[in-house]
Amino acid sequence: MDFRIAVDIGGTFTDGVIESVPGGQIFLAKRLTTHDDPGEALSKVVDDLLKAVDHGEVAAAAPKVVGVVHGSTLVTNSLIERKGALTALVATAGTADILDIRREVRYDLYDLNLEMPAPLVPRELRFEIGERVAADGAIVARPAVEEVAELVAQIRAAGVTSVAVSLLHSCVNADHEIEIGRALREALPGVSVSLSSRVACEIREYERTTTTTANAFVQPLVKAYLEELENRLKRAGIDATLRIMLSSGGTTTASVAADIPIAAVESGPAGGVLSAANAGRASGFPDVLAFDMGGTTAKVCTVTDGEPSVVHMFETARVRRFKKGSGLPLLVASIDLIEIGSGGGSIARASNLGLLTVGPESASSYPGPACYGLGGSEPTVTDADLILGYLNPDYFLGGKMSLDLEAARRALGVLGRKLGLSAETTAKGIFNVVNEAMAGAARVHIAEKAQDPRQFTLVATGGAGPVHAVEIARKLRVPRVLFPIAAGTGSCLGFLAAPMRVERSWSRPARLDTLDWDEIGSAVAATRRSAGEEIAIGLPACETVDWRLLIEMRYLGQGATVVIDFPYREPGADFATDVTTAFHEKYREAYGGVLPAGVPEAVTWRVVGSTRQGVRDFVWPFRGDPNITVRPKAHRAIFCPGKDVTREVPVYERYALPPGTELRGPLVLEEEESTIVVPLAARVELLENLSVLVTLEA
Repeated sequence: MDFRIAVDIGGTFTDGVIESVPGGQIFLAKRLTTHDDPGEALSKVVDDLLKAVDHGEVAAAAPKVVGVVHGSTLVTNSLIERKGALTALVATAGTADILDIRREVRYDLYDLNLEMPAPLVPRELRFEIGERVAADGAIVARPAVEEVAELVAQIRAAGVTSVAVSLLHSCVNADHEIEIGRALREALPGVSVSLSSRVACEIREYERTTTTTANAFVQPLVKAYLEELENRLKRAGIDATLRIMLSSGGTTTASVAADIPIAAVESGPAGGVLSAANAGRASGFPDVLAFDMGGTTAKVCTVTDGEPSVVHMFETARVRRFKKGSGLPLLVASIDLIEIGSGGGSIARASNLGLLTVGPESASSYPGPACYGLGGSEPTVTDADLILGYLNPDYFLGGKMSLDLEAARRALGVLGRKLGLSAETTAKGIFNVVNEAMAGAARVHIAEKAQDPRQFTLVATGGAGPVHAVEIARKLRVPRVLFPIAAGTGSCLGFLAAPMRVERSWSRPARLDTLDWDEIGSAVAATRRSAGEEIAIGLPACETVDWRLLIEMRYLGQGATVVIDFPYREPGADFATDVTTAFHEKYREAYGGVLPAGVPEAVTWRVVGSTRQGVRDFVWPFRGDPNITVRPKAHRAIFCPGKDVTREVPVYERYALPPGTELRGPLVLEEEESTIVVPLAARVELLENLSVLVTLEA
């Protein structure tokens, strides 16, 4: 039997799933993340997974692993903590200050102490070169040979380990970037080089330059990490294709991820969304609200008709976490989700006004929440959940880790005295504040898409997600909550369900009535060939790639664009009518009408290919005996927020329940990787695929 492995390194836990091929039977593993060396926890998780399929024994020969899919917070953390390579920027003469000028927009008009994110490249490491390409791609001035040689000498003297090259209008004509990049690679073989025409070949000079510098900033770190990861896998007896999760919801090869690591900036959250979408479709719910709450953050995303939407602008490393415009804008394809600084490890404190606040700071894996007993003393969401009875101190991670209830009480007692509250009342406050923060963010996310929360089924994943999901659904008036199997390691199931994906884009703003369709057709065909060569690496013979052509369009003189989508075809003269019709339909859908005298303009062209991916059926290795009499394994007092009371409720072992079981809330379902808490009146059903469906009654 063959196996596939998925591993996700999060801020608090490193999760792993191993899947049998064929069959889809899964086994799980979970370890605290080792931040000093993330690969250490990963190696332990992989070892746990290999032992799990050998029933706890070390086999004479390692199980045959045919594929590994990996996602992590490495890129995000590097940008947030500014722990990347010493990076230089090469820019067209007169444009090096674009990183400081930005968009000249204040993200908070009334903040007199407004702080903007510092550029990743300081001014002294930005080098200009005398070249110029016009907006239409015409070459105005070529870089002189002697000036290129001087540039190389300056960068060598600066001692940088990575270089970003972002020249004016290179998204239209990249000849000068390619020439300078070639000279840098030949003269400085140990230095990483990122070209904007490869990383983000799109208009908007500031965003393109920021994306390229971010890619260069993390590239040496990611490349070294992936090389070490492949070595670790080989030492574990695994000689399989390594694929990396992308922010867009697809996977790519390790070599491509090492070249364009910025495309994986949101790899873990993307996996959680795909897991929720797959679980929803498998249970008959195509419209879901994906809710993934781990130890550090929570993520929310709407999925309609089984597919999450993908955007091509993402912001990271915000100075003010919830202030749009306070971070570094990136031109990368990413699943359209929101991230909230609320996780199990989020720290609670009293504000300067004496009010209770939670997060975004996290206790992480070390020292962790106070109840972990690893040296942490700050009160966290996990400590509050423990005091409120939601967590079993003797069955955390299936009993592999014990929680210190008294330590949690002491931590919340200290905070409670600052607030004038008891430890228990403080815990209730933390639970309510963090749930309202997540529900509030979800409301905004849903409203921005003109959707109704009542149309969705909330799908909960992540270690802390099942603890809070039902209460959040109550606040949002979402009628159903679905808990798929292995919910605590949901992002890994998303990795295994993810298609292989490739995307290429370029910008060339032009009126439709002036386009040279032969030139556009040749460019689209060349892009399709290049993308096809990339996705073909490691593509199984049984897989088929679906190709699409996306065009960002607007009326001449506008700034915002709408996206029209076609099955792949090479544009010709007859394509203009189809494009115009599709644009007007999309524009009318978005804005309620069209501009009668408006002139349509094509801005950016995208060629996207992905393997076909149906619903993945993952199989839990054990099923409850259908002939047993269902009884709770214990009773425990939990806080029921709807009625603001604490009451005894039954506690069940989740995977001991057979399919078809129907229960009534409030209750608790325990499993190794998480705990499902239903603190209110609800119908609880165990579906045939062992997912738990909770239908709220109020």
